[in-house]
Amino acid sequence: MTSKEKLYAIRFGGIMTIAGSVLLVDRLTKAWVRHHFMLGESRRITPWFYLTFVQNTGTAFGLFQGNNKALLILGAVILAALLYGARGLVERGGFWGALGVALVLGGAVGNIMDRMHYGQVIDFLDFRVWPVFNIADSAISVGTISMILGLMRKEGSEELH
Repeated sequence: MTSKEKLYAIRFGGIMTIAGSVLLVDRLTKAWVRHHFMLGESRRITPWFYLTFVQNTGTAFGLFQGNNKALLILGAVILAALLYGARGLVERGGFWGALGVALVLGGAVGNIMDRMHYGQVIDFLDFRVWPVFNIADSAISVGTISMILGLMRKEGSEELH
């Protein structure tokens, strides 16, 4: 195994560990909310943060409500595209690209699983100035920013040569 292949193997293991961790935390927090809250119930945690159990049949910001099947298909297509392009994102984006791929992968799988099992996505993090969201949404957002930063820095090309 060449040093380049070893680097890819390490990155693949790291990506799967982070993605799996995101998925686990997402699934556990959603299960906890479903078990301890009634739909629509909101509990104040701090003056600016609440836990509020909502179900979203749309996309981010509640757009495209009631299109679960189409969004499930779209999510699967985006996930497939991410998996197809993951190696290039990691090569060109270095650490930040790999981290971004891992976060988006874990978050996307978490929300796809919600759509498959419940016909909607479970959201519960509520700052009252932003639509209610979940761990998977956060991972997707942070992961996307991480990939962009990695591609802008182009650190990956230096690490692999």
